[in-house]
Amino acid sequence: MIQRWVVLPVLVAAVLLTASALVHAQLQVRPPVRVGVIQPLSGPAATSGNYVRIGAEIARDRLNARGGVLGGRRLELVIEDNKSDPAETASAAEKLIVRSKVRVIMGAGGDAMTLAAMPKIEERGVPMVVETSSGASITTRGNPWIFRLSPPPEMEALGFEPHVGKLGVTSADFLVVNTDRGRSTATAFGDMLKQNGATVGVTEFMEPSATDMSAQLAKIRATGSDTLFLASGVEQIALAMKQAHEQRLGRKIVTIGDGASPTQIVKRVGAAAEGTYHIVCSIPWFPEALPNPRIAREFVDEWTKRGHPGEGLMEGVRGHDGMTTIIAAIKLAGKDDARMIRDALWRVYFGGISGPINFVKDGPSGKESGQNPPSIFVVQIRDAKLALPDFVAKK
Repeated sequence: MIQRWVVLPVLVAAVLLTASALVHAQLQVRPPVRVGVIQPLSGPAATSGNYVRIGAEIARDRLNARGGVLGGRRLELVIEDNKSDPAETASAAEKLIVRSKVRVIMGAGGDAMTLAAMPKIEERGVPMVVETSSGASITTRGNPWIFRLSPPPEMEALGFEPHVGKLGVTSADFLVVNTDRGRSTATAFGDMLKQNGATVGVTEFMEPSATDMSAQLAKIRATGSDTLFLASGVEQIALAMKQAHEQRLGRKIVTIGDGASPTQIVKRVGAAAEGTYHIVCSIPWFPEALPNPRIAREFVDEWTKRGHPGEGLMEGVRGHDGMTTIIAAIKLAGKDDARMIRDALWRVYFGGISGPINFVKDGPSGKESGQNPPSIFVVQIRDAKLALPDFVAKK
């Protein structure tokens, strides 16, 4: 009897090891399913781009550990660095499709980079899941190969609308980057605020390379409004917040868009960020407050286990949900085929880290792009840390 109970665990262990070895061997023998990834891994946007890449790699590793896709094929990411440059992005898209033979791409960072890739995507007939770019024109140009997870300004404004009264916004000014994204943000939020009885004062613009916003802030200070909305990348927003603090602007500051990662703002701005509010599409720092807390917690735990900093979690979520969306479409398509994957993306519906992922049509009839209706959240910086605002925490 003693020998029987000694032998049984050994046999079980041997069976498990054999099964694991067979899965590993199967993944190695069958050709991989190759997915292209275009991100700014160098240049001004490298920090965010690398965090997105890491999130995508976590999704890939989880899938492969569970046996891969399409009957046991390993998922392989072919990653290209667009160097934060639109021309490099177009070249990267061409290279991935023609040389690497990928049948679906995730990319490509900021608006200018994504827009540069879109003609190649349409010309070659390969779908692209857009995880970051939020300019309105991404989905309104009539490119039926584009499927976007990140929200355009109109969706952000609608998502923020229930919080206008809770934050006590009665009069507002805007300081935004002078791009399509910045201008459309000011318009969308301004219209929404007016519809809710708030007055809109001045809208000031920052050139993308500007570092001195003192003149714009002086004009804003003269209006006496109670709230300032900021929209740009994290580097420029950090400078604007520091300069507003130096000028003793003395009003609520609300940043718009995931490009202004609040964790990076805490790190860059310090005391000048105290009390500010931030509109985001995910709050991985508070997984229990997300629609899918189990999935969110698993991702955060894996992120932490790999030694990645908490300040990159929001971008990591974008990469993870983008790659998980592609995986879901490949499974639905049942084949590594660009057109079949494109058609399957319209049928994707699952719970991502931040909420449901599915696509609705946006753009000219017959050439619609896919747009995911996103979840919208608000966080606050208190005591140099991220916190849920009182009206959310007490909900």
